[in-house]
Amino acid sequence: MKKAFTMLELIFVIIVIGILATIILPGTKRNPLQEAAVQLQSHIRYVQHLALLDDKYGAKDVNWYKKRWQIVFSSSAAANNQVAYTIFSDTAGSSTGNVNTSEVARNPENSSQYMTGGYSGANALDITHSSFNGMKKLNLGMSYGVNSVNLNGGCSNSRIAFDYLGRPLQGDQNTMTGAYSAGTQRLITADCNITLSDGNNNVVLTIKSETGYTSITF
Repeated sequence: MKKAFTMLELIFVIIVIGILATIILPGTKRNPLQEAAVQLQSHIRYVQHLALLDDKYGAKDVNWYKKRWQIVFSSSAAANNQVAYTIFSDTAGSSTGNVNTSEVARNPENSSQYMTGGYSGANALDITHSSFNGMKKLNLGMSYGVNSVNLNGGCSNSRIAFDYLGRPLQGDQNTMTGAYSAGTQRLITADCNITLSDGNNNVVLTIKSETGYTSITF
């Protein structure tokens, strides 16, 4: 004799599924702040990766160290006045510290895109311009509701760079007078904490000194 579910059994199964969905779904609710932190962690590691592959040292270039790969946070009009970041190597001209289109890293998943969420100076980097050719998700304010990024602990300013050993440095490399010269060397010697906030909650990314390893505390 062929077996089949009765209507009562089907209704019971539907009720059980509904109860499980009520319990499970709230736990899987999207958390934009945490998503922003995971993305930023990945991109900080990518900057370190670029620095290890492309250390910028040149025997005939006395300012080679100013060209290190770095990540810079900003909130200019070109970023729609939102918190955004850009990944670049300061190679153009005399390494002024400002971002030039030719200096910005390309999205490894789409080489036609620049790795910026908005930076002043060129239409291709301006998220408010129709010619913007960056990555909206790097604009943490517009994509994830992040309204502030604060660097503290072993770092300050709005920039993190890496040397050829993958060690993190802070600040604008353009103002240094030597790769590791006394008084201007920027090697991070204590854990660097980057706090992302949406106004109600915080997530902290920690970059370890020496190794540059980045972790997240939710």
